[in-house]
Amino acid sequence: MEARPNPVKSNPLRQQRYSAAPLCAMAASSDNVTIPEIAHLLQMDPYLKPSFLLPLRRYGLFQKQLHLLEEVENGFDQFTRSYQTFGVNRQASGGLLFKEWAPGAEALFLTGDFNGWDNFSHPYTKKEFGKWELYLPPQEDRSPAVPHLSKLKVVVHTKNRERLYRNSPWAKYVTKNDTSVVYDWVHWDPLQPYLHIHPRPKKPRSLRIYESHVGIASPEGKIASYTNFTVNVLPRIKDLGYNCIQLMAVMEHAYYASFGYQVTSFFAASSRYGTPDELKKLIDEAHRLGILVLLDVVHSHASKNTEDGLSRFDGTDSCFFHEGPRGEHSLWGSRLFNYSSWEVRRFLLSNLRWWMEEYRFDGFRFDGVTSMLYHHHGVGMSFSGDYSEYFGLHVDEESVVYLMVANHILHSLYPDCITIAEDVSGMPGLCRRLAEGGCGFDYRLAMAIPDKWIQILKEYKDEDWNIGNIVYTLTNRRYGEKCISYAESHDQALVGDKTLAFWLMDKEMYTNMSTFIPMTAVIDRGIQLHKMIRLLTHGLGGEGYLNFMGNEFGHPEWLDFPRKGNNESYHYARRQYNLVDTDHLRYRQLYAFDREMNHTEDKYGWLASPPAYITAKHEGDKVIIFERASVVFIFNFHPSQSYSSYRVAVEMPGKYKIKLDSDAVQYGGHGRLDHSTEFFTEAVPFNGRPHSMLVSTVQYTFATAPALAVRFTHPVQRPPQQPTLAMRP
Repeated sequence: MEARPNPVKSNPLRQQRYSAAPLCAMAASSDNVTIPEIAHLLQMDPYLKPSFLLPLRRYGLFQKQLHLLEEVENGFDQFTRSYQTFGVNRQASGGLLFKEWAPGAEALFLTGDFNGWDNFSHPYTKKEFGKWELYLPPQEDRSPAVPHLSKLKVVVHTKNRERLYRNSPWAKYVTKNDTSVVYDWVHWDPLQPYLHIHPRPKKPRSLRIYESHVGIASPEGKIASYTNFTVNVLPRIKDLGYNCIQLMAVMEHAYYASFGYQVTSFFAASSRYGTPDELKKLIDEAHRLGILVLLDVVHSHASKNTEDGLSRFDGTDSCFFHEGPRGEHSLWGSRLFNYSSWEVRRFLLSNLRWWMEEYRFDGFRFDGVTSMLYHHHGVGMSFSGDYSEYFGLHVDEESVVYLMVANHILHSLYPDCITIAEDVSGMPGLCRRLAEGGCGFDYRLAMAIPDKWIQILKEYKDEDWNIGNIVYTLTNRRYGEKCISYAESHDQALVGDKTLAFWLMDKEMYTNMSTFIPMTAVIDRGIQLHKMIRLLTHGLGGEGYLNFMGNEFGHPEWLDFPRKGNNESYHYARRQYNLVDTDHLRYRQLYAFDREMNHTEDKYGWLASPPAYITAKHEGDKVIIFERASVVFIFNFHPSQSYSSYRVAVEMPGKYKIKLDSDAVQYGGHGRLDHSTEFFTEAVPFNGRPHSMLVSTVQYTFATAPALAVRFTHPVQRPPQQPTLAMRP
């Protein structure tokens, strides 16, 4: 959940290579810090040279953190396994060891079902550095003193003589009953925990992500379960050709409508969907299907809740967070971590390790990275691409170094781990290797792309689309830093906004999506543009692709979680997969196109290929043509004009055939292209390529209801020649 400043307006480092003067060691500073491969980064981005000392300083702080971990904790391996010593853990003896960090507390006690909720019978012993411990020996039959599924609370006595009841920050399972709004710590220690069977899939060359929320993954008006997702949704994801799932709202959050971005229990998988073992089974089944699973991890902030959250755990305003205004996010109303604290780093880094080890996630999408990178948190900022925006006192070095350490540890322990940054600022080097002076992320989200599509659909007539600006937005990314492109995500589905399908077809989606009736002009236009926008984004926008669940088939309406403002209704907190299963609805056609698009990419691998070579972006013709991975993409966005014998520039000579056609009947098109046609190149240089060919198309003809023409300012005929994707055999 990023603080959404305006999209990046410009970026001086476009998709082009820069030559740089030979760089020597480029490593000297007052502290003799060396960035081993800084020359690579500076060669790709010479604009960094004037600011060179600042990345050098960050790298020095990063190295210092690693050195301290070696010196104090014997390395990061044991340090990041602190979930094995903090919270509650069963010992070899059968006893239970409880351990907490509460530096501001006067005393700690344990209470719960096991002792009849006696607030004083089981005190913790104070240790050094603000830590507290309690050991409970096993019972006579060697069973644990606290049974599985027992409720617990930490009783905190503050220096102000308050008595507070808290969940352990390390709690692995929390639940609430129907009559309460507060989550309770529940001891999770099954005798036979779920054991993963299937190994993690290998890291794919192309990343195609299905962004998912377990709770809304059902047509029914209720909170869906991990088991429902495993049984009913995973097979769809596999069928669609996505090879990665990004799971949202897994870390426990007391407020369901927060979409999971107001985390209260960082080590607990949300119990509203089921048990920890059921989540493990979901991930194990995804691995069996060859699908990676990423966790949408929220380390940028935390819920302000005190009784079931981290805030004021020990009775002080600080503990895990900065004290005073620096510890508050003004826009989100949440708490901000103190990344300079040793114990906060222990907590957060161990949290990452926990999800990787215990649940076998394959990586993380880090939420709110822009908020972490800057003291201003991106609030009210319109990033222009000027490098002064990325370096200076407004940058939060403590947060940046935390992210560097996190990426270093994750990629050292799990070489195939994938980390994605949700950053709208365009911070240089964010997705470059640490050895080059970068922050170590594998990808960043291309957040300007969905904003651009929504802006176009809201503000412009079809004939006024700026083709050059569309191409610019889709290609405006830092060379050598991989991006995840997407036409829309969960942000665009939320109440207050509209999905692309709803912007395109609006209320006609309720009445005119049946194949039993002719397509209206609105539905025809919407279906064709929905496919074209997604394919263009898929092919041109990045090195990975993301789709929010249900949007692949043009899910109608918006997403709105139960809350007072909608009478706690679940009507809009669901995904209507039943629409795809209804043979006579056109949602099925959009689903089929999305599936074929992904499977075609899997075959030819354009996402894993170098950036596209654009041979045409014609404003008058409304045509975009580019080559990527030996595939030629041809798009005609003109609202009323088709073309025959259109010359297309290509690099490789030979014979080309249609491999994906959005105008195919099975995808809701009009079937006006002959797929048996073969296109042969000529030795005619064109648009910077040594060869070209003529692509012949037929003029479209179809009838539409004249009464609907008044809704458009362009001619009612739609679509023009649809995008043709030709592939050289």
